[in-house]
Amino acid sequence: MSHIKIANTEHDVLDLIKNRWSPRSFSDKVIPENDLHTILEAAGWAASANNEQPWQYYYASKGNDGFVQITESLFGGNKPWAQHADVLIVAVARKTFEANQTENGAAMHDLGMANAHLLLQASALNIYSHMMGGFDRVKISETLNLTENQLPVAIIALGYLDEAEKLEEPFKTRELTPRVRKPLSEFVFSKN
Repeated sequence: MSHIKIANTEHDVLDLIKNRWSPRSFSDKVIPENDLHTILEAAGWAASANNEQPWQYYYASKGNDGFVQITESLFGGNKPWAQHADVLIVAVARKTFEANQTENGAAMHDLGMANAHLLLQASALNIYSHMMGGFDRVKISETLNLTENQLPVAIIALGYLDEAEKLEEPFKTRELTPRVRKPLSEFVFSKN
C-alpha cells in the first residue's frame, strides 16, 4: 500500500524525501527507546538563527497518562486515528531569545526546520510520522504547564505503518489516495 505514497517527482529528489508521507494507520509495534532518542536528536541538529535552538519537545508513549492527556487535546479529525500511534510529540517554539528576552522572529521557522529533521530521521528508521495542527493549544499548554513564552505549534504522531483497511472513513480513503503536490511553476519564481 505504501508504494502509492511514493512521491512521483519531476526532478531527482532524495528517496528519503520521496518516501516520507503522513499515514493515519499505525501498528501496535513499539518504537525502541534508542530510535526515539535518535529521532529527537536529529531535530536538535537543525539550523537556527543565532544557534538559539528555540525548539522544545514533550513526548509520551502509548499506555501512559501523558499520552492520554495529549490525545485529549486533539480535535475530532485527529483523535480517532492518532490515539493508535506509539508516541505523540508536542513541538513547542520558545518565542524569545534566551540572551536578551527579545522576540525571536525566526522561532517558528527554526522549529519547522527541526521538525523536518525529526520527520526525515524517523523515515530513515522506517518509522512513520504525521504532523497535526488540529489541537486545543490552550488545553495542551495547561497540560504541559507551558509559560507565555512557549507556543505549542504541532503534535506529531509516530509509529510503524499498519494497513489502511483498519481505518474508518474518511481516513481509509485518504490513506489509499496517491500523494500530489503543486508543480514548481506554482511556487517557484525566477527573478533573473
